[in-house]
Amino acid sequence: MADTGLLESLLRLLEKVDDGIDSQDVAADLGVDHQVIVGAVKSLQALGEVRKYRSTDTLRLMQQRRKPDPFNPDDVISAEQKSSKRWELTGEGCEIAEQGSHEARVFKAIPDEGLPQNELMVETIEDAVRGKLQLVQKGQSAKLEDKEKNELKKRKLLSEVTVKSYWITKGSSFSTTITKQETELTPEMIASGSWKEKKFKPYNFEAMGVAPDSGHLHPLMKVRTQFRQIFLEMGFTEMPTNNFVESSFWNFDSLFQPQQHPARDQHDTFFISDPALAHEFPQDYLERVKKKNLLRTHTTAVSARMLYKVAQQEKFTPVKYFSIDRVFRNETLDATHLAEFHQIEGVVADYGLTLGNLMGILHQFFTKLGITKLRFKPAYNPYTEPSMEVFSYHEGLKKWVEVGNSGAFRPEMLLPMGLPEGVSVIAWGLSLERPTMIKYGINNIRELVGHKVNLQMVYDSPICRLDS
Repeated sequence: MADTGLLESLLRLLEKVDDGIDSQDVAADLGVDHQVIVGAVKSLQALGEVRKYRSTDTLRLMQQRRKPDPFNPDDVISAEQKSSKRWELTGEGCEIAEQGSHEARVFKAIPDEGLPQNELMVETIEDAVRGKLQLVQKGQSAKLEDKEKNELKKRKLLSEVTVKSYWITKGSSFSTTITKQETELTPEMIASGSWKEKKFKPYNFEAMGVAPDSGHLHPLMKVRTQFRQIFLEMGFTEMPTNNFVESSFWNFDSLFQPQQHPARDQHDTFFISDPALAHEFPQDYLERVKKKNLLRTHTTAVSARMLYKVAQQEKFTPVKYFSIDRVFRNETLDATHLAEFHQIEGVVADYGLTLGNLMGILHQFFTKLGITKLRFKPAYNPYTEPSMEVFSYHEGLKKWVEVGNSGAFRPEMLLPMGLPEGVSVIAWGLSLERPTMIKYGINNIRELVGHKVNLQMVYDSPICRLDS
């Protein structure tokens, strides 16, 4: 509730008039901000919803919710909202009203000794602009013609604003004193019977309760859950991805990535110094592929491990795998790149898979994400041939944007693993951060991951619902 002194001051002003008073005039008379008066009006309106309980009332009646009634006979005041337009000075307009127009200030800056006549052709000026603005500042804008107002508006010295105020009149139970409303029914009131003469604040059963303290999922985790659910619906099995530190054998060599490939350079990969080397490998596989430790640069290293395990089975069985986890690259940090991010990957192994199968499963996957317009563009990857970049038409940007990469693993990668001839493996991948940024309207990846994350954003972000 507003301050009792302010409420009584408002009521005393209202007592002096017969027909009513505007809330803006009240703010001016009391020397307070108009919004403070608006709050006071709403407090007085709330008082009008309280009825005095007599001995014939029951305690049950005190707990009934009462809706505001415009014809309530116990109203202290009656307030009708209205809108009006008025002219206000802009920031530059206030400066000119106080210090003078730019032209006048230049004229006043002329030194006492004067200037040559050919440099200054006037002797005196009248600062008409300042005078007009001062009229508006004093609330006398009606003295200006519409043409003058519009000219000042074009110069961005004046603006027309819509002001919402209240026309306040006396209610049927008008009084200049405020009786405090009781918020609790105490045992003492019941024992003494004083509750019969008290005014109680009505219960508001539509009020929201206090939100309990609890943890909140990060937007990345919400979007990750949706992607994981899509893979499970399509019959995929999740791969274990709990080893961030990987051997260069699984990260590069098993994927048929050349020794001179730029990705093996320290400028693109985080190599580990302790332990620097890896020792446990399938020796027969190692001899067929002809070892530093590093932070894995892609989850395809996990796919290679899983495909090798499939190859060691006595009888090959088709598999569908997926993974969603963190990878690391020595990137230059900017609004769209970090040194670590999450990669989503899907892998299917079976006999006779073709590029058509890959396109079909990509259409099925992205349709579940709500993406139906797809295009494929030939690309190059060291361990897939053929390879395709996946593009989707972005309705907001009105252009095609890349949403993923895909391809069929090369035979040079699959045969050394021990997979039977004729078995093909198709795969695709995309990042988790990009769709999350699009979904939640985040423009800088550093606001999504890292020390600059706003915890209030995590608290307020809604549940992820992909438009499937």
